[in-house]
Amino acid sequence: MHTQQTVNEGLKRAYLITIPAAELSAKINAEIKKVAPQVRMPGFRPGKVPANLVKKMHGEALHGQVVNDTIRESVDKLLRDEALRPAMQPEIGLNEDYEEGKDAAITVSLEVLPTIEAPSTDGLKLEKLVVPVTDAQIDEALGNIASQNKSYKDAAKTKKAADGDQLIIDFVGKLDGVEFDGGKAEDAALVLGSGTFIPGFEDQLVGVKTGQEKTITVTFPAEYQAEHLAGKEATFDITVKAVKVETETALDEEFAKSLGLDSLEKLRDIMKAQLEQQTAGLTRTQMKRALLDQLAAGHSFEVPGTMVEAEFQQIWAQLQQEAARDEDPAAALKQIEDEKDEYKAIAERRVRLGLLLSEIGQANGVEVTSQEMGMLIQQAAMQYRAEDRERFVQYIQSEPMAAAQLRAPLYEDKVVDFLFDKAEVTEREVTVEELQAAIEAEDGAEAAPAPTKTAAKKKAPAKKPAPSEAKGTEAAEEAPATEEKPAKKAPAKKAAPKKEAAPAEDAEAKPAKKAPAKKAAAKK
Repeated sequence: MHTQQTVNEGLKRAYLITIPAAELSAKINAEIKKVAPQVRMPGFRPGKVPANLVKKMHGEALHGQVVNDTIRESVDKLLRDEALRPAMQPEIGLNEDYEEGKDAAITVSLEVLPTIEAPSTDGLKLEKLVVPVTDAQIDEALGNIASQNKSYKDAAKTKKAADGDQLIIDFVGKLDGVEFDGGKAEDAALVLGSGTFIPGFEDQLVGVKTGQEKTITVTFPAEYQAEHLAGKEATFDITVKAVKVETETALDEEFAKSLGLDSLEKLRDIMKAQLEQQTAGLTRTQMKRALLDQLAAGHSFEVPGTMVEAEFQQIWAQLQQEAARDEDPAAALKQIEDEKDEYKAIAERRVRLGLLLSEIGQANGVEVTSQEMGMLIQQAAMQYRAEDRERFVQYIQSEPMAAAQLRAPLYEDKVVDFLFDKAEVTEREVTVEELQAAIEAEDGAEAAPAPTKTAAKKKAPAKKPAPSEAKGTEAAEEAPATEEKPAKKAPAKKAAPKKEAAPAEDAEAKPAKKAPAKKAAAKK
């Protein structure tokens, strides 16, 4: 085997590997001798089939296998000997005029990861913007809970039901005078004006009194999921058993106990923790962007164009999807086209920061443990149908790049947390609005950087589709294994199993728009 470097420009490398015909022939003959004892042919004793006949029968397949194996071994040896760290999968080719008996000329083109000096983690200074939770905010949150847990009391028997009142009713639904399945209920609670039942049902009960009986006529919507009711006119015989009016829910010990808590104080503590958690994510985003700004300002180096292009394509695909869902798709698409160069700059910055974070992580021993990786795989597998989960696990275990992509968000978070611990952090109390404004002001930092196949986030003007926050810093953690490619045609890549689709709703489940089981067909 002879190796010649043909390109060495910046991060680009290219090589020509020549495999002499004699070397390939020797490998083919060795493979024939290896399989010959297993070949069976009429007229010959087992293991006694002549090598020339074995070659005649299986030579083409064995030749392709040997060439594929030789290409893979040669490229792997090249990466080892030259200490190359590919940024992306190397492009590997075999001369088109190759045939058995000729030398094989293998071309290998790739970009390598840049050499980055381990960045210093000393001297980082960060400001942590904290939103304190006030008693007024807790009271407001509790009020929202109370409004979602309304209570009602019996009204006077002379009270005429109005919107907002709750009725307790029995009813029987009929088509052409005959009861239909799912159209009957007892002691059903209905709040007038809630839109819980099919159109026209609640309107006809405004003004009823306790003890009143009434027959109403309604038409089921044409798109009703219970096909035997869709578009049909039906009657409902109704008995009003009670008219109730809403009572004010007191935020007291009894209210807390009704929610399964020991005391009102415990409920307030839980509310405070939830409110703090809501702003904790914003605080982390603000700190992370400030951290990335500091890293970006202190480091500048060439990044692989292939990684930047892959990152940009991910950003661009997401932007186009968002634009297609915009109220004015044409205008949204034009807007992102006008700012295409900005998104390319974002992609380059994200790749650079991703490589930087990866270098920091490696230099300081940050890693994702096998236990953490196992949990990630299991969590991701739950997005697939039960019968596909094991296949997904096998796919991740057999595809290093897929595994790295899955691991990347957690790895990145661990590197960021490491840097937070190293930084000198000062806290300042702000309002939610001030915190959000600070995040927008740090627009240049985008969200988390990612040298792998992920999308970026950029503050978008009105009606401009903004890609969601993406993560990933591990593409540079280890050079990807070279992909095996046969003499003439590359094998199809193993596909990951498809994610599980949302289960179809039972047409009988909720009658007004979906019929509830054993409940009134009048309900939505």
